[in-house]
Amino acid sequence: MNTNQFNNEILKHADKIYRLAKSILCDEHAAQDAVQDLNLKLWEKRDKLDGIENITGFILRSTRNLCLDKLRQKHDENVLSDDLEYTESDPYMKLEKKDMATRITILINRLPELQRTIMRMRDVEELEFNEIAEITSLTENAVRVNLSRARQKIREQLLAN
Repeated sequence: MNTNQFNNEILKHADKIYRLAKSILCDEHAAQDAVQDLNLKLWEKRDKLDGIENITGFILRSTRNLCLDKLRQKHDENVLSDDLEYTESDPYMKLEKKDMATRITILINRLPELQRTIMRMRDVEELEFNEIAEITSLTENAVRVNLSRARQKIREQLLAN
C-alpha cells in the first residue's frame, strides 16, 4: 500500500476512529492519542493491509482493541462515576448516589470483557446495535444477548447486596 492508497483508504476513517475511541475512553485527549497511535501502527503495517477484505471493520476492531488496552493500563474504576453530575443539595443523597455509581462501576468492571464493552458502548455512549455489532464483529442478536446477560448480572448482584 503506497502513501496515496493509505491516505484514501485509512486516513479517511480518522473521524470514525476518533468517535469510537472517545466513546470507549471518555476523554477527548486520550481519543486523539488513540487515533494517532492507531494511524502510526497501521502505517507501519501498511504492506499487510492490502490483503484485508473489510478494511473499515478491521480499523474499527483495531481501535476498540487499542482503547481497551489503554483502559486496562489505566485501571481507572471511576470512569462512569466521574461523568455523573450530582445536583442534589442533600449531602447524604450525594453520597448515596456516588456510592451506587461506584458499586455499579465495580460490578461492570467485573463482567467478562465482551459484556463490559458492549454495555459501555450501548448504555454510556449510546451506540446503536448495528454499530456495536460492526465494531465487535458479532451479529446484532449476539450483541443484544450479551447486553441482556450483562444487565441481568448487574441487577442480580445489586439486589444480592
